[in-house]
Amino acid sequence: MNGSYRPRGFGRFNVFPPIIKNLLIINAVVYFIQLIFGEVIIGGTPGWYVLNKWFALNPFADGYNFQIWQLITYQFMHGGFSHILFNMFALWMFGMEIENMWGSKKFLYYYLLCGVAAGLLQLFIPPLLGTAAAVTIGASGAVYGVLIAFGLLFPNRHIYLYFLVPVRAKYLIGFLIILEFLLIDSAGSNVAHLAHLGGALCGFLYIMFDKSIDAPIKQSLLGNKGFSSGGSFKNPFENIGDKFRKRGENIEEAKYYDMKDKEESEISQEEIDRILDKISQSGYQNLSEKEKKILFEASKKMK
Repeated sequence: MNGSYRPRGFGRFNVFPPIIKNLLIINAVVYFIQLIFGEVIIGGTPGWYVLNKWFALNPFADGYNFQIWQLITYQFMHGGFSHILFNMFALWMFGMEIENMWGSKKFLYYYLLCGVAAGLLQLFIPPLLGTAAAVTIGASGAVYGVLIAFGLLFPNRHIYLYFLVPVRAKYLIGFLIILEFLLIDSAGSNVAHLAHLGGALCGFLYIMFDKSIDAPIKQSLLGNKGFSSGGSFKNPFENIGDKFRKRGENIEEAKYYDMKDKEESEISQEEIDRILDKISQSGYQNLSEKEKKILFEASKKMK
């Protein structure tokens, strides 16, 4: 095949889906490059200064060197080991399940978009607040987009603080967002709190406006009948929510008997591979009903 990610065992998620795995690798490589450049001199200028000048997010103010590509490159640079450690741990912990559900392409687009939005907020808001301009680095803005997505999709999921104290995701992530608001004007802080809020805001708006994403908050705020309360995803091309609810109580048997048709009972390995590749590209929610039935029948045979 083409080497793309596919869920293993029809429902068992990969703990390192491809985008998160590659993001971890790229961030680690860039961090080591930063360490190396921190020890060298380039044309009489410290190497770290050259990296920051061209690849960190520079403000629009005089004396800085803003470039449009910095809205992407700053997301892969970090200010120390603890900085990259906590960002990458949060990306893996909260992003793994989201990428597995959305598909790699959509997750990458979402992650980078939240990072860009975080950078834009960091560029435009500080001058309005009278805050001094500063160079910004770190994946925290994009990671806060991942955090807000997890909190919206799985609000009642328990997260164990220090591996001991269970806290629901909606309370923990909500507390972190409120804390960022409170710390915006913190004196002497080297943390880009506005970037964190920018990533979270972008993630919230993305999920609210993307009709293919099912989140419990949409039920409570918008009363959309097409959503389920369990945080699952529906096919955006199927607009009749009642159709799914009528099948809800006995959905497994219904799908099983639908596959008894002779034309659909002979499932080739090539067809299963094609469906799995489609999941890796666009997510399970974009499969047709027939493709979902084929996967269900194949999983029954494997059992």
